[in-house]
Amino acid sequence: FKRIKDKIHGYLDHGNFNKLLPFNPTAENIARWIVEQIPECYKATVQESEGNVAIYVADTNKDEEGAL
Repeated sequence: FKRIKDKIHGYLDHGNFNKLLPFNPTAENIARWIVEQIPECYKATVQESEGNVAIYVADTNKDEEGAL
């Protein structure tokens, strides 16, 4: 978890997401960005507020598309 903490939490903690991220920092976009930062990660959940959650799940078939 140290790698995740350093790469995600360490980068975003107490920062201005509008300045740190090269995209509109919605919960959906941040969840996708997290999955893209950690190759072993296929799913991320970002909670904006109580009852407002965004979940991103990577397309696990993307490597197999050429084989179809």
